[in-house]
Amino acid sequence: MTNADNFVDSTEIRPVSSKSLYDKCWELAHNLWWSWHPDVIAMFRDLAPERWRKLDHNPIALLREFTPEALETRASEMVLESRINYAYRRMNQYMDSRPEWAAQNVGVLGSKPVAYFSLEFGIHESVPIYSGGLGILAGDHVKSASGLGVPLVAVGLFYDQGYFKQFLDHEGWQQEEYLRTNIDNLPMQPVFDKEGQRLIVKIETDSGAIHARVWKMQVGRVDLYLLDCDLPENGESDRGLTSRLYGGDSRMRIRQEMVVGIGGVRALHALGIHPGVFHLNEGHCAFATLEAVRCAMEDDGISFDEAVRRIAQATCFTTHTPVPAGHDRFAPDLVQEHLGPLQRQLGIDFHQLMSMGRVDVNDHGEYFCMTVLGLKLSRRANAVSCLHGIVSRKMWAPLWPKRSENEVPIGHITNGVHLASWLAWQMQTLFDRYFKPDWIDRHWLPETWNEVEKIDPGELWETHLTLKSLMLEFVERRVKRQSARRGENREISMDPNVLTIGFARRFATYKRATLMMQDFDRLLRMMDDAKRPIQFVFAGKAHPQDKPGKEFIQRITQLAKDERFHNRFVFVEDYDINVARHLVQGVDVWLNNPRRPLEASGTSGQKALLNGVLNCSILDGWWAEAFDGSNGFAIGSGSSHADDAKTDARDAASLMDVLENQVIPMYYHRDSDGLPHFWIRRMMNSLRTMAWRFSAQRMVADYVLEAYLPAAGGVTCDMNFRQ
Repeated sequence: MTNADNFVDSTEIRPVSSKSLYDKCWELAHNLWWSWHPDVIAMFRDLAPERWRKLDHNPIALLREFTPEALETRASEMVLESRINYAYRRMNQYMDSRPEWAAQNVGVLGSKPVAYFSLEFGIHESVPIYSGGLGILAGDHVKSASGLGVPLVAVGLFYDQGYFKQFLDHEGWQQEEYLRTNIDNLPMQPVFDKEGQRLIVKIETDSGAIHARVWKMQVGRVDLYLLDCDLPENGESDRGLTSRLYGGDSRMRIRQEMVVGIGGVRALHALGIHPGVFHLNEGHCAFATLEAVRCAMEDDGISFDEAVRRIAQATCFTTHTPVPAGHDRFAPDLVQEHLGPLQRQLGIDFHQLMSMGRVDVNDHGEYFCMTVLGLKLSRRANAVSCLHGIVSRKMWAPLWPKRSENEVPIGHITNGVHLASWLAWQMQTLFDRYFKPDWIDRHWLPETWNEVEKIDPGELWETHLTLKSLMLEFVERRVKRQSARRGENREISMDPNVLTIGFARRFATYKRATLMMQDFDRLLRMMDDAKRPIQFVFAGKAHPQDKPGKEFIQRITQLAKDERFHNRFVFVEDYDINVARHLVQGVDVWLNNPRRPLEASGTSGQKALLNGVLNCSILDGWWAEAFDGSNGFAIGSGSSHADDAKTDARDAASLMDVLENQVIPMYYHRDSDGLPHFWIRRMMNSLRTMAWRFSAQRMVADYVLEAYLPAAGGVTCDMNFRQ
């Protein structure tokens, strides 16, 4: 039976009225489908609003505070019974139906599912197994695959302490706090083998075996399998192997990557899942290819070379960064210790193994690079924006010395974001009134957004102001809570009438969070202008080992305490999906000023544009292919100097010019009705020209047509890939 055979017509949904309200809520809470449906989120919130917020919007934790009887009583008091039943019916209908797009397009994938590997997944703030952009992209990919009905299973690691919680000390220096997650409050189920025992996979190394148990999360129609090493079969150090995301040294990192890659393939094999496609989301997961090669040799009795050809044909590899530090490299002795058993099973010598991860196979001092392994063992490789494709072909050209740079086989599929996860419900309600009834299902098609022209400008502006007020209230609450933690008594009151600029992302130095501070006096004049002031909201985490990134945060927080910037400069601690959601929905301008061309794609600005927020960005990543002169603001001309210091100075001056001469005048220019007419026109242009293009639904459809189907032996539609 194929995956397609499991779908039934929505009219065949079984009656569900015999279940209690508590049981229905429990089932809803255990499928992360709820996390991108605002009405279901509101339903859980209305059960106990204060507790909902304190429990980090976690419905399972909330339900554990109710008995079934107490929930029945509360649902009756709040008139929630019909909403619970409606949500439950919709989820079942969603799970039992097959989207039209899948019926027409997935083809051979129906019997050869995609296995999507990623070291992190950002699905909702209540499931803390992500750190930032890479994980949130993976979460949006999985949600969109679910929405399109793509036969896909996902594989990752379960981090019981997740990424760190951030707080700042009195000096504004970032401190990290790791908190253990209560597994009972997560929508995870243990996975069992054919004998009914907990599924545990074993990964051999020359210094002992690593064991990992398998959990499953349901993300709509997609099964997400997570491996966890906290088992008595492991030694103390290995029990903590999956405790923290991006923690530890190179030895810990290679072991984590063996667990997700080798252990992940073994888990799928044990479950009887035989993928037709392996999609590696960054090089962290590339060991999966070696294990897949071993399985092919063992199952089909073929040679190593033939197995490599077969697995490479079935593998798609996505590279996410042009920053050298983003590509994991391991010393030969570390590779020997960990991959020795697999090397011998593959029937190759150590030099052959190392050559699979080396650019120069004859350089015995070169470290083993996971990105090189991913590129060598895949036949479909892609960057995540058009410009990133150009940069990646140049960066990895030495792997194909006989080809010109333009012929390097790395294409691009530009990233997108999951609309339902990031669009404010107030904005969705507005679109519902003006767009065609099925617009959400068709939001990734260009003609859908032509309806933007029908929206009343005043109504669009009022909706934006509502979201802005909600965002500022959220920021003020967080700042008050932050200061209380430090024993301070600091409150702020941000003015909703002031142009508000948001900057929130990972505080890597190349993202240049402090770029606007190069001309301090000019910045102060703009912020303190009596008639046309501006204010900034910052958020983001620096890697625990990134001292320069922490210094950027400290500088911003010190300015926030300066009386000259009171209520005009704010840093929101502990950036996560919840903070991001508030900011991208409520600021006026989303600022992004990385050092070109180091921003591979960047998706935060895509989330902002869905909510009518205008982007002001360096022409890098997705913005280099999105900006048309009328749908946002561009910093610089898309060029960079050979000297980084000169590039930074030039970009800083350009940023100040754009703010002073374009952004500020346009925002404060009002018509006779008090509306910023030109600003609203630019908001509409932004939505019309970009909302469909930078949808994760479009992105996943591109992967299916341009990568998955060719990899599985189906028909190719090769628009962005170079042979």
